Amino acid sequence: MAAPAALQRSVVSPAGRHTASLIFLHGSGDTGQGARTWIKQILNQDMVFQHIKVIYPTAPARPYTPMKGAFSTVWFDRYKISNDCPEHIESIDSMCRGLTDLINDEIKNGIAKNRILIGGFSMGGGMAMHLAYRFHQDLAGVFALSSFLNKDSAVYQALKRNDSVLPELFQCHGTADELVLYSWGEETNKMLKSLGVSTSLHTFPDLNHELSRTEIEKLKTWIVKKLPAEAAKTSE
Repeated sequence: MAAPAALQRSVVSPAGRHTASLIFLHGSGDTGQGARTWIKQILNQDMVFQHIKVIYPTAPARPYTPMKGAFSTVWFDRYKISNDCPEHIESIDSMCRGLTDLINDEIKNGIAKNRILIGGFSMGGGMAMHLAYRFHQDLAGVFALSSFLNKDSAVYQALKRNDSVLPELFQCHGTADELVLYSWGEETNKMLKSLGVSTSLHTFPDLNHELSRTEIEKLKTWIVKKLPAEAAKTSE
């Protein structure tokens, strides 16, 4: 079978020497450029770091069942937008392969795997949890904003068989979210915690299915904590 085409991406270069990378996965129907622009509008500037490259890939368009099979830029298909139905595991696993190529590109550029963070908004956060907790448990951390996993998620099944140290999860969710209910995010957090993941859940009262400035500022602080600047190597 032909290798999947490389994912299109929008990149924010670090201001200084590149020693770590962050992969931000957009929500369903969006693009990498769209997610970058949204964050830029909220912060009044790009989310930029001294030493961390920020990569916003775009999901390839595919038929999306909740939109009656219309093509949409989604990381995977869903049978419906609910936490109480089976996962479309075939499309999830296919995209895990494409995103693994993206991680490997960073490693080829000299970035250690424990200096790479992955996360995203809504479906992007769900995708990141599958990618990290099933296939890349040596990443620096995972973030999930307004995201959830289905009740019998393959992530939970994988972690039941796992005994290695897992990446920390930083989760945010608005209590007024009408698309991905706060309770779905809370249940995901509790399940992952019970399976050995170090998790935090930041609650935003009155926030719907969206991002807020306070949330992104909190996320940025956590990112720098997980990916601190490395002291410049002195040449002998």
